[in-house]
Amino acid sequence: MVFSPHQDDETFGCGGMIALKREYGVPVIVTFLTNGQGAANAEPNYQHKIIQTRKQEALTALQILGVEPSAIHFLEKPDGTLPDLTLEEKQQTIAQITALLVQHQPEEVYVPHHQDCHRDHEATYELVKQAIIQAKISVDLIEYPVWLFWRAPLLLMLKLSDIAATACFSIVSVQDKKIRAISSYHSQIVNLPRGFIQGFLGSEEIFFKSEF
Repeated sequence: MVFSPHQDDETFGCGGMIALKREYGVPVIVTFLTNGQGAANAEPNYQHKIIQTRKQEALTALQILGVEPSAIHFLEKPDGTLPDLTLEEKQQTIAQITALLVQHQPEEVYVPHHQDCHRDHEATYELVKQAIIQAKISVDLIEYPVWLFWRAPLLLMLKLSDIAATACFSIVSVQDKKIRAISSYHSQIVNLPRGFIQGFLGSEEIFFKSEF
């Protein structure tokens, strides 16, 4: 199971892994926590349009990676609000994630890195971790970086134990699929730094094994 704060994080962070799993016939479930609406002060019509656009882009990208629409969930929390959920909203979100975990019984759970330099990303890690505890299931919790390497000096952000738990995974055989999936996110890539996108077009993905 892959948990993604926004529509595109799953492809940037672990699109190659998703494609490889699917090529080997491994079921992959993807859950998006926010609706991707962007700035909270944007006009409602624009927000509605971008929400629908990003949802369709996600379906297209994941189809390229081999994930069927029936395996994709949208929790549709307001973009940018995950760290600021009320206690009731937080409990509700954890309950939704817990239900998905219990339903699908994954062996591996992929989440953004706990220090990914983005509030929604770091909140996603915490929400999923709490849901795993509530679900009382045994899983490998694997963290994927999105903004970590772009926004922060690595040695200042990570402990030696974090670095020791790092694994580079070759995605050469599905690299083209990942590149095409990234290209599906038209509404996002026009606003992202070119160097940022370039960092995800290579033949390897980096993961961190989480201990909790």
